[in-house]
Amino acid sequence: MFGPIGMPELIIIFVIALIFFGPRKLPELGRSLGKSLAEFKRASNELKSTLEEEIRLEDQRATETAKPGQPVTPVPEDAGATVTANVGETVPRTADHHSA
Repeated sequence: MFGPIGMPELIIIFVIALIFFGPRKLPELGRSLGKSLAEFKRASNELKSTLEEEIRLEDQRATETAKPGQPVTPVPEDAGATVTANVGETVPRTADHHSA
């Protein structure tokens, strides 16, 4: 149910919390813990959906910029002196800075 934590361990944790916090404070702590977990889950789901949306938009942009019938080949920034363009021609790679 809870992975490596079984029912006996949960009972021990509950008894220690009951002794430490008292019966009046324990329900309030449980509610705040539940709210915190729900907020964390909501934030992580929001982050996940934002990342998926960004990936989808990037794929859509790459598909729109590609010519029909032509594969899209990404060009790494650390490629050698020449790179192959999408149309199949070889073009020289320009230097990032000029020497004086």
